[in-house]
Amino acid sequence: MSQYISQGAAVIKLDATSRSRFINRTYGHLTAAIFAFAGLEIALFKTGLAAPIAKAVGGNFMLVMIAFMAVSWIASSIAHRSLSKAAQYMALGGFIVMEAIIFVPMLYMAEHFVPGAISKAAAVTFVGFGVLTAIVFMTGKDFSFLGGLIKWGFAIALIAVVGAFFFNWNLGNFFSVAMVGLAGASILYSTSNVLHHYPEDRYVAASLELFSSVALMLWYVLRIFMSGSDD
Repeated sequence: MSQYISQGAAVIKLDATSRSRFINRTYGHLTAAIFAFAGLEIALFKTGLAAPIAKAVGGNFMLVMIAFMAVSWIASSIAHRSLSKAAQYMALGGFIVMEAIIFVPMLYMAEHFVPGAISKAAAVTFVGFGVLTAIVFMTGKDFSFLGGLIKWGFAIALIAVVGAFFFNWNLGNFFSVAMVGLAGASILYSTSNVLHHYPEDRYVAASLELFSSVALMLWYVLRIFMSGSDD
């Protein structure tokens, strides 16, 4: 992909063995990232650090959403454009840590006020990711055409979030459902790139991109479950 600075050939140009190795590395790193994220969340709650973090943020989820997008963009940019493997791993590790902190207020509220919402949201996200991944692997279709639409979608979402912060707009369930759809499109796009377009030395960046999409989907699926229990 042209936006990457790379020393490796695109995945589509590799032999079957090399492509398989790239895919295994990518999903191995994704699995490790998910487990690291879950482990950090457990540690934050077990040590009692989750409560002060959640109270510091309060109910201002708009700032958290802006931070979510900003951290994702910065980490992804570093991982995709740095030739240094150490820098790529630092971007992935830093992103996992920041996402764990960003998720704390939402998880704290869900745990205390909507019992069962976290496990349900995780299950829905897991199934959604599995289905979308299977679609790409089974069809072999190139979903790179979604790239422009996804960028526009995130731009509109950012405008909506900033507007909600400054003008007190109400971003209800419709927005959350739209963001779940955008996360799903991002998973299709990133998974397709894993099969077709990523340079062979960018498996860390590929895993970060997938993890970011999974985290985005989890965030808004959890918001839907929480809003459905407001009564």
